[in-house]
Amino acid sequence: MERIDGHTILIGLMATPIRHSMSPTMHNNAFAKLGLNYAYLAFEVGNDQLADAVQAIRTLDMRGSNVSMPNKQKILPLLDKLSPAAKMAGAVNTVVNDNGVLTGYTTDGTGFMKSLADEGLDIRGKKMVLTGAGGAGTPIAIQAALDGVKEIAIFNRQDAQWKQAEKNVEMINAQTKCHASLHHLEDRADFKHELAIADIYCDSTGVGMKPLEDMTLVEDPTWFHEDMIVFDTVYAPRETKLMKVAKEAGVKHVLNGLGMMLEQGAEAFKLWTGKEMPVEYIHQLLFNEE
Repeated sequence: MERIDGHTILIGLMATPIRHSMSPTMHNNAFAKLGLNYAYLAFEVGNDQLADAVQAIRTLDMRGSNVSMPNKQKILPLLDKLSPAAKMAGAVNTVVNDNGVLTGYTTDGTGFMKSLADEGLDIRGKKMVLTGAGGAGTPIAIQAALDGVKEIAIFNRQDAQWKQAEKNVEMINAQTKCHASLHHLEDRADFKHELAIADIYCDSTGVGMKPLEDMTLVEDPTWFHEDMIVFDTVYAPRETKLMKVAKEAGVKHVLNGLGMMLEQGAEAFKLWTGKEMPVEYIHQLLFNEE
């Protein structure tokens, strides 16, 4: 508490529900570790309160805020500027306030790519199969394309996210050197074929997380090959059913979303403070239990 004084700079997290979030603990411990005079607080904010909350960033001279569901898309017209990735993804998870000018960023995709790099994995020039086109899937697809992934096959059900998936494919093909294609997740033969020739499979859906922790979109280990990467954006539970199937198949690199969560937070941390988050320290502090 001795860090809080008349000069403390406030950063927020605006979403609902949000009280379960680990972000305040992550960022406040990082501030304390580096001796930075910032405080990070979670605010229960939905679409109806969002305009007032964004104005409060300016009024209170906050340094910025994270944004999560259901506000990632709704916040776009309330901001002054968008990063190229945020503009392409049509979603924002980080807001930076520079003297009243609010810029929106998406760090989810950056967190995904950085978490792979942390493991010594490089998917530039490679083929990705991605399931999902929602709050995580869209920025992952956009950032992967921007960073040099050669091909992305996006699989989605023909549900509310199908139009977003169509938009993602169109943008990637028009604005990057990556080739993207859209596939029906219900077409299991097509799904199996694409996985067989993929360098990485990323599941960006909520399948595998409560209350769906006993489910996976790939149940047959023979659909995987050992030289690929299998990445599940879910990190609770630590080992999802998808990960178990991949390990049964002998896949060499099987990852959960913990590294992505930390790295997207670290990217936001740097945007606000100009400093590198002490990621290893935060990882040990919060997630080292097995």
